[in-house]
Formats: sequence, structure tokens, C-alpha cells
Amino acid sequence: MSQKSKEGFDCLAFKWKVQERIYEEIKNQTAEEQILYFRHHVETGPFSDLVKRLRQREIDALSGARK
Repeated sequence: MSQKSKEGFDCLAFKWKVQERIYEEIKNQTAEEQILYFRHHVETGPFSDLVKRLRQREIDALSGARK
């Protein structure tokens, strides 16, 4: 099942393509290597600034709870 917008973008086809690319990149990696792969992409990807802010917010909340 595939839904296309008026512009013709197929979201599911895009998702499957990206998943296939990731699978090909990690298929021969150990579990530890896969964890490092995903951590690296989270820390360097387009949402890395958001992830850093959320982690800092968690650290700040934990620090405040200990006072």
C-alpha cells in the first residue's frame, strides 16, 4: 500500500529505500558496531542539535533533583 501526495512523493517507497541502504551498511556488523553506527548518525545527523538539547535538559533535570 502506497500513498502519494499531490506532488508525487511516495513516502513509503522513500522509507523502504532508506531502510535498505542502512541494512546494506550494517548487515555484516556486530551488535556493538551497529550501536556505534546508530549513535554516530544520531550525533551527526540533521537532528543532532535537538538530541544534544534534550540530553542536556535531562542532565539538568537530574542535577536539580539531586539538590
